[in-house]
Amino acid sequence: MPQFRKKPVVIEAVRAGDVIASPADEWDGFPEWLHDAYDAGVISFKPGQVTIRTLEGEMTGGSEDWIIRGVKGELYPCKAEIFEATYEAAD
Repeated sequence: MPQFRKKPVVIEAVRAGDVIASPADEWDGFPEWLHDAYDAGVISFKPGQVTIRTLEGEMTGGSEDWIIRGVKGELYPCKAEIFEATYEAAD
């Protein structure tokens, strides 16, 4: 059976719980794309939960999950265990 390797790409990500724990007026340390997505209603937060409007519909993540900004600027939640198995810090 053919095997494939994921191409190395650099993404941006923040842990959902870090954002949930911070009031929106204290988001200075978070990336601008997060501010823009929140202002546009693409992403919303409730205690312990993030909801993101994606091309596939609404996706929900928990506070341990990561919010990923993909190579084309798309946002989606990623479970912590998948994130840790798939990504490593880039220099």
